Amino acid sequence: MSEITERNIRHVRIKLCGLRNPEDIEIVNRHMPDYAGFILAEGRSRSVTPREMAGLAAGLRPGILRTAVFLDQNPEWIVSLARENLMDVIQLHGSESDDEIRMLRERTGKYVIKAYRIDSGADIERAAISPADMILLDHGSGGSGEAFDWSLVRDIGRSFILAGGLTPENVLEAVMRTCPEAVDVSSGVETDQAKDEEKVRRFVEAVRSVHLHPRQLRSRNGSGQG
Repeated sequence: MSEITERNIRHVRIKLCGLRNPEDIEIVNRHMPDYAGFILAEGRSRSVTPREMAGLAAGLRPGILRTAVFLDQNPEWIVSLARENLMDVIQLHGSESDDEIRMLRERTGKYVIKAYRIDSGADIERAAISPADMILLDHGSGGSGEAFDWSLVRDIGRSFILAGGLTPENVLEAVMRTCPEAVDVSSGVETDQAKDEEKVRRFVEAVRSVHLHPRQLRSRNGSGQG
């Protein structure tokens, strides 16, 4: 294996999702994840309105990307919110088609993440050819809080965000086994359905303790890819 240099060491990014009150924003600002996620899908326990998201996101420290999460909602509505500069990133968590993904990218100019439910190798193959800027791999399309079989990602062939069942206790293993571009967490850093700062701190510290070349992480899986 070639010598590792500072230039090719990559840090895994962090997305803290399901933010819904000023206390959550304070926690985010103290621990500085890369993405702050707000759920605009209706009827979810962590849902907020666009107006609420705007107020909360205004309090984020610079450098944290505002991510709006949608679930099978009207694409024209999403476009209108993007044109109001509500978000930096659009995340789609439903059954949105490839054509909808392309349309949102073209008409908004925003970075688009598409989530895919992973139950089998066929799901990995479908996600791998997505036209989204980044794919997110989860156990459930709506965010189930459960982990899928991480061994399925060995041959995916593109960068991805890992989600589903991640906690401060297992995220280091997850990163070492899958080598994701980023990790996404919500319920895994909560206590009684509220963001728990101690859990957030431990989660962030675990992820940021990894400073390895992607090829090293892949080789520990035996995939040979990097």
